[in-house]
Amino acid sequence: MATVDHRSSKADPDLSDPQYYFSRELSWLEFNRRVLHEALDERTPLLEALKFLAIFSNNLDEYFMVRVAALKQRMEAQITRLSPDGRSPAEHLQAISTALRPVVEQQHQTFASELRRQMAQRGIWLLDYDELTSAQQTYCRDYFEEQIFPVLTPLAVDPGHPFPYISNLSLNLAVVVQDPRNQQTHFARVKVPRVLPRFIALPTPPEGEPKGDRQNHRPCRWLGVPLEQVIAANLAALFPGMVVQEHYSFRITRNADLAVEEDEADDLMLAIEQELRKRRRGGSAVRMEIQRTTPGPVRAMLMEELELAETDVYDIDGLLGLGDLMTFMALPLPDLKAPSWKPTVPPAIDSLSPPGVEADDTDLETAEELFSLLRRQDQLLHHPYHSFRATVQRFITQAAHDPQVLAIKMTLYRTSGDSPIVSSLISAAENGKQVTVLVEIKARFDEENNINWARKLEQSGVHVVYGLVGLKTHSKVVLVVRREGEHIRRYYHVGTGNYNPKTARLYTDLGLLSAREDIGADISDLFNYLTGYSRQQVYRQLLVAPLTLRQRLSTMIEQEIAFHKQGKGGRIIAKMNSLVDPALITLLYQASQAGVSIDLIVRGICCLRPGVPGVSDNIRVISIVGQFLEHSRILYFQHGGQEIFLLGSADWMPRNLDRRVEVMVPIISASIRQELKTLLDLCLEDNRQAWDMAADGSYSQRRPQDGEPSRSAQALLMDRASQALPGSTRDR
Repeated sequence: MATVDHRSSKADPDLSDPQYYFSRELSWLEFNRRVLHEALDERTPLLEALKFLAIFSNNLDEYFMVRVAALKQRMEAQITRLSPDGRSPAEHLQAISTALRPVVEQQHQTFASELRRQMAQRGIWLLDYDELTSAQQTYCRDYFEEQIFPVLTPLAVDPGHPFPYISNLSLNLAVVVQDPRNQQTHFARVKVPRVLPRFIALPTPPEGEPKGDRQNHRPCRWLGVPLEQVIAANLAALFPGMVVQEHYSFRITRNADLAVEEDEADDLMLAIEQELRKRRRGGSAVRMEIQRTTPGPVRAMLMEELELAETDVYDIDGLLGLGDLMTFMALPLPDLKAPSWKPTVPPAIDSLSPPGVEADDTDLETAEELFSLLRRQDQLLHHPYHSFRATVQRFITQAAHDPQVLAIKMTLYRTSGDSPIVSSLISAAENGKQVTVLVEIKARFDEENNINWARKLEQSGVHVVYGLVGLKTHSKVVLVVRREGEHIRRYYHVGTGNYNPKTARLYTDLGLLSAREDIGADISDLFNYLTGYSRQQVYRQLLVAPLTLRQRLSTMIEQEIAFHKQGKGGRIIAKMNSLVDPALITLLYQASQAGVSIDLIVRGICCLRPGVPGVSDNIRVISIVGQFLEHSRILYFQHGGQEIFLLGSADWMPRNLDRRVEVMVPIISASIRQELKTLLDLCLEDNRQAWDMAADGSYSQRRPQDGEPSRSAQALLMDRASQALPGSTRDR
């Protein structure tokens, strides 16, 4: 870890000094290390541990495809501008390589030496091919001939066969064969097909039958072998007349970011589709994971052909591509998973339907009751503790079928592949309503899915727009315009997370359902800004990036300093995914120097250094990593006793504040403000899944002290949601 020179804190430290900023790239690695720790924690159920190991791997894949690839591009373009922590792109790449290697080694050791042992103890036998009995190997040979062999394509490398293209994230076998006629050796590549299961399930042996070296007293509940090992054991069938001498696994990661010149594109969708075709082929290689026993000549040849440096190569003991371990979560073994959670329905919404009766989202009477409720009372939604289907999805579906609804407008950043939200929007258009959807077709790794939805929506008569040139629309907003008597009323939802029913069960996110007129008018102005030529710069209540959010955040921090100096106390609590922006970090340092008490709940990247004497003495940073991915953004300012609460889509990063359309909404309801304060307090008091950040960027996990009860914010929130609705945990 980098260190901070506390000597400079004696008097008026220069708050732009790089020593006061932690590397964004290394902070992300620290977050992923916390994810890995969940797999190591003895309190984590086995299949959940495998899940966290898979998440660690998948996170790392994306990190290389985007962040490392971008650093390499900057270095190749000879961009030497230093980051706020004082590193050049080349220095960052070296620091990443140095920091990551022991963590990757720990990941693979954890799986090979600990988790596979636990799997065997609990009856999940993931065996190596050479551990199989002769009967099981026979089964694998038959499976290979019937299911695998027809799919494989061995590719030779020689003067007549150029080095084959290695696709992004593909698992491969480097094969060395010898021609017995002239004793010459040749190299070939065999791609392990993604269309087949990574782990081949074998028939479990009957009780009492010998089960090999991993036999123990526990019954076998699942038995399998890695696909690549079955292929490797049967390579002779791919090279008849040749002698297979050796084979080694390797895996390539490529640059997968898109480069679209929006100003030059006549058709943005077409330009992105062209870039997607390039991505499928893949950009330049940025990482190679390779079996550690691979001999030098084979390793060197792959590095040369893929134009990789030594720092880009990671030697691995054991299986590559551990992201595939996620498939074990599909096993029907609830005793090896965290207790399943069934989201509840907020009491006020649940009361709209008779007890035990599932709400009919197309029923006009229940739709009127929901709108009537929102006229009387704002509703705070907290997913996954609250059901997405029974709240947000219901709101949109009922609006689609209510004849009094005239228009629906929505931003769509990411949604599921079988989105019921999109289906409702299509129904609304078919029912004659004015439906406008901003589909963000630049949402990374969801571009193709969003393009498909955009086309489907357009074909159904929905007005589809793609946002503003140079800006991603990341805000989460729905506006429903309804005729009520002689008047028009606006209803809206503003959230922190995507309109995706699948991730709503996995991510913690907040949403506000309301009919407040001033905020509804702001949202109308926002959509005019997004879809037309409006140059709206001022909003009544909303904080909108890139127009007003940065300035308002800066002003509120400065006001907190002023209130504290007036003796009214100063207090800031901010919950977000990432804290990167140097200007806001500098303001937080100034607030700390003034004596303002600051608590930051930052799940992922944090470039601020807490606890530095004379700079950040009054700042504390925690990160919560648990069963659900913390994704909500909440801001609290004491504001001289006139407390301010905000929720919305924006993290404190330059991209969110300057290059995205983001929305933060103020919370007016006193009861909801109290709910948010309780939520923040639960997070700050967590001693089970919270990690405290030190000034050097390292983290230490909190653990209950002797005699102290375990307090997991997520577990307590599940308890509160269940108790709020006695006798009901149905997800309607």
